[in-house]
Amino acid sequence: MFSVSNVSKHFGEVRAVDDASFSIAEPQMVGIIGRSGAGKSTLLRVLNRLADATSGEVWVEGEDILSFKGARKREWQSNCAMIFQQFNLVPRLDVLTNVLLGRLNKHRTIPSLFKLFSAKERLDALMALDRLGISSIALQRVETLSGGQQQRVAIARALVQKPQIVLADEPIASLDPLNAKIVMESLRDIHDTDGLTVICNLHTLDTARQFCDRVIGMSEGRIVFDGKADNLTTEVAKSIYGASEDFEESMTSTAIGSDNNKPSREDLQIKELSTVDA
Repeated sequence: MFSVSNVSKHFGEVRAVDDASFSIAEPQMVGIIGRSGAGKSTLLRVLNRLADATSGEVWVEGEDILSFKGARKREWQSNCAMIFQQFNLVPRLDVLTNVLLGRLNKHRTIPSLFKLFSAKERLDALMALDRLGISSIALQRVETLSGGQQQRVAIARALVQKPQIVLADEPIASLDPLNAKIVMESLRDIHDTDGLTVICNLHTLDTARQFCDRVIGMSEGRIVFDGKADNLTTEVAKSIYGASEDFEESMTSTAIGSDNNKPSREDLQIKELSTVDA
């Protein structure tokens, strides 16, 4: 059971998250939607303990994780993997090492500094990369990769943490449509195959409907919709986004088709290699 109870986060007079409550009784793929500034990212940062809540509780297996400090807090952050919009990778390090950094919370400081990861950890990292179709670039420096490849490296890093829950903050916001689809399929596979809850902040309605079981809509820090993805009608979307009558869902579409959104040559090569390997 994962239960968010009356959680608020204030920045001075601004209520970034305002009395948010929801529960997840069994693993789900949950999409959180809303316009920029609605409180989506702040809510995920509170859940991961990257930011402290002003008030409220988050119950996981009978414990309020918002009360954790020190080692308990670090342990929770390891169990609650976070995937960021801007990837948060180390550009000058190779792909494999970046993935292994997901194990840092499991190590003492000195071994971590010298990258002394075990053979089992290295194998786990390679298997995570292979699962995402990018094992062939394990020794390539991250700064040479496309955005889609970098986001898959970030997902692999989350996988090696062996988390209880995965949070993804706008994971496809900076990607072209094909790479956005690949990343969302990867997140959905984590839910379906590993049986984990995945909570994903999204801007696009079609993505939320296609990949999520449940959608939570936020507006001005408050949860204004919580239901099945099938119930996310255009009228509901208008109320979440505070849109006018001329609102069209195509404004937020991630459909493939624009010449300006073609995938990079590197991504096509990786996708081709993954198909051959399969």
